[in-house]
Amino acid sequence: MSNTSLDLAKIRADFPILQRKVNGQPLVYLDNAATSQTPLPVIEAISDYYKNTNANIHRGVHALSQEATEQFEEARKKIQTHFNAKHAHEIILTSGTTHAINLVANGFAAFLKAGDELIVSELEHHANIVPWQMLCERTGAQLNVIPMTEDGTLDMGVYHSLLNEHTKVVFVNHVSNALGIINPIDHIIEKAHAVGAAVLIDGAQAAPHIVPDVQALDVDFYTMSAHKICGPTGIGMLYGKAEWLGKLPPYQGGGEMIDQVTFKKTTYADLPHKFEAGTPNIAGGVGFGAAIDYMRRVGFDAIAAHEHELLQHATEKLNQIDGLRIYGDVAKKVAVISFNVDGIHPYDIGTILDKMGIAVRTGHHCCQPIMDHYQIPGTVRASFAFYNTHDEVERLVAGVEKAVRMLR
Repeated sequence: MSNTSLDLAKIRADFPILQRKVNGQPLVYLDNAATSQTPLPVIEAISDYYKNTNANIHRGVHALSQEATEQFEEARKKIQTHFNAKHAHEIILTSGTTHAINLVANGFAAFLKAGDELIVSELEHHANIVPWQMLCERTGAQLNVIPMTEDGTLDMGVYHSLLNEHTKVVFVNHVSNALGIINPIDHIIEKAHAVGAAVLIDGAQAAPHIVPDVQALDVDFYTMSAHKICGPTGIGMLYGKAEWLGKLPPYQGGGEMIDQVTFKKTTYADLPHKFEAGTPNIAGGVGFGAAIDYMRRVGFDAIAAHEHELLQHATEKLNQIDGLRIYGDVAKKVAVISFNVDGIHPYDIGTILDKMGIAVRTGHHCCQPIMDHYQIPGTVRASFAFYNTHDEVERLVAGVEKAVRMLR
């Protein structure tokens, strides 16, 4: 049924987990917004590192240390190229998006004072709300919110009215993890810069579907997690413009991030090591690089085309179910469908789908303000990846229909 160029049989053979059964049924994995599955080339890269190279990096003169350092730094260069950062040292390897956001928020404590203002959107994951609230509590700065409209898009008129000479940082997601909506970040960045504010974009949900060009966007900070793009957990990226990373103080102290240490004074290493205290997740970094290689071989244009077909197919079919409402059903979105059925709790639908081997996410998706806006306890979220099929869409729809019959 697919009209795209992807060889789905070949791609699915790369993912061992897609061959297993759950509750006696072939697995239909539709929780990709939480974490994507891992292909054999990434698994093998991590395994090969531990089998043949395992050593600490940057400090050793022996062969294994030098080989491990080369692999880790090669992964950083792959990430730089993929996101089109100007310099490799603008790529800070973190434990994930949450770590990256906390690093930046903590650093801005050195610059903020009472009377300064920050802007967040109502669409954010808790990881892009709570660190900034903690920052406001420390500094006395004020947190302002861009509200969402009924269809889930941001009210840009209110955003424009919030911007002023006191605005110091704007932070929004590129794509909503709960609704799949693509935010107009180019416009958000441009308007923020016009008043002298810095911008951080949470790209965790965008990275599997979109290749952001950080130089073209002129964004100050961009974050993402490797496990969203077929990589391992526990590794992610903070891109930051060199001038901003140079101004921010270190987030953690320890080994690797130092230049000279005495009991009187410590000086810090140059970028990127200034923000990479301690032994990093070396195998994770190697796996991160392998994941980018894999995704680029598949091709992001082909990925986007196939996922758009899946989104259209699932949206059309689900909208035919009586009493089902899709939240964020707008034109500019990635392959995420968040829905409820009148009179039925989302947890109950998710539980029945699981018994049929269909993995979806239920709950507030770490986005309680969105759920409060719609006055709902949560949603059922089906999130698609390039390795999903139209047959799996049909199984999802049939599963929801069965759940509705059982629960009404």
